[in-house]
Amino acid sequence: SSDLVPDEGCEYDELIEINLNQLKPHINGPFTPDLATPVSAVGAVAEEKGWPLDIRVGLIGSCTNSSYEDMGRAAAVARQALAHGLKCKSQFTITPGSEQIRATIERDGYAKVLRDVGGVVLANACGPCIGQWDRKDIKKGEKNTIVTSYNRNFTGRNDANPETHAFVTSPEIVTALSIAGTLKFDPEKDYLTGARGEIGRA
Repeated sequence: SSDLVPDEGCEYDELIEINLNQLKPHINGPFTPDLATPVSAVGAVAEEKGWPLDIRVGLIGSCTNSSYEDMGRAAAVARQALAHGLKCKSQFTITPGSEQIRATIERDGYAKVLRDVGGVVLANACGPCIGQWDRKDIKKGEKNTIVTSYNRNFTGRNDANPETHAFVTSPEIVTALSIAGTLKFDPEKDYLTGARGEIGRA
């Protein structure tokens, strides 16, 4: 904090204080990055609005939220799930931000953890973020939900389907929701039952 100090004697028109302890994970969408909802509330909002609750695909990476650190945090969530016998209920794709990041997550075991939980690690490329996605799991016009860590979620952007409800959130939340398979899961307080009968947060 000693590095983040104002210039001596400076004055501001407005001072905004943010208590980081009160910030909650949010998810944006569908169809616009401007519609933000707390992750804890999105399931109820989806039921009210008629948005599909089941998450068909979770996607992390591309040029945004695809650093080595991002991959590591997603792998940490996946590792917790695996420890409780959990795997992804949704399809889950991972696009590293560069070839160096792809090689490094392979070297350090993150890629293996993400595959073990049910993910598919792709080559570094724009991919589904800009619509380079030949989806086979749905037909065009079929209403469905995807959750991504991309930077855009406009209508039809990812798969050319105007009925794809695309939500944007952090890589960790995408990973947790892909494991749970539903927008109704709140990773801050909800628990999932693992294959070995254990209960654990994703």
